[in-house]
Amino acid sequence: MSSPLAGVGIGWRPEISGYVTGLPALAFAEAIAESVPHHGPLPDGLARLRERGVPVVPHGVKLSLGGAEPVDAHRVDHFAAVARLIQAPLVSEHIAYVRAGGHEAGHLLPVPRTREAVDAIAANAAVVQSTLDVPLALEPIATLVDWPDDELTEAQFLTEILDRTGALLLLDVANMYANAVNRGEDAYALLDALPWERVAYCHVAGGAEIDGLYQDTHTDRVPMEVLELVAHLAGRLPAVMLERDGSYPPAAELSAELDAIADAAGLGRVTA
Repeated sequence: MSSPLAGVGIGWRPEISGYVTGLPALAFAEAIAESVPHHGPLPDGLARLRERGVPVVPHGVKLSLGGAEPVDAHRVDHFAAVARLIQAPLVSEHIAYVRAGGHEAGHLLPVPRTREAVDAIAANAAVVQSTLDVPLALEPIATLVDWPDDELTEAQFLTEILDRTGALLLLDVANMYANAVNRGEDAYALLDALPWERVAYCHVAGGAEIDGLYQDTHTDRVPMEVLELVAHLAGRLPAVMLERDGSYPPAAELSAELDAIADAAGLGRVTA
């Protein structure tokens, strides 16, 4: 399955809506699905993007596909309704869980890389996919810890999930960098082992070393090491986007980051 996206995009957030909607050559945008009312109307910035014909991808953060409990039907219905409202070319969610036993974590939490976890993710993804008219892309998260009973490498785990679900891969290059650094692994080898024929699009985000661990903050500038990974992957990235959540810099700095990502990926700039 080929990606329905191409080019350089950015995560739409209300705080930078004016900047995002003003980008002259924006290829696509992504919006947090839970922040969009499924009954409409669309937030003004998203409506303006759609009027321009810019594809918008709903990005879920609360379905908890990696949980042992079945996905919540109301959340699934909202996710699918937003995709229809926004006329999305695809949707995306995380390989993670956010709730268990009636408790909400408030964060994306890692699942063990086991075949039992693959079974749970495949079952939950199937429920979501049954409500959708467009492809689902799954994103592996950045994590500070690994479970002690992991059976699979990250690449093996992702490949099994994608094979079982038929989903596409949302590859966060910054997440892979964080995981490799924190595990003492080679980020280039990790990325090269992934099933690239399944990649729908890529996230690029900033991070920082905190208390001896690299954390995917989304509030710092994209480091040169991540841009170098993007450059290594040039030619394999159908679409790539800047993901920023908080501590938004001036427009000129955002544009510089977007230009740096576009140049590294070998894709056309969206700022002019």
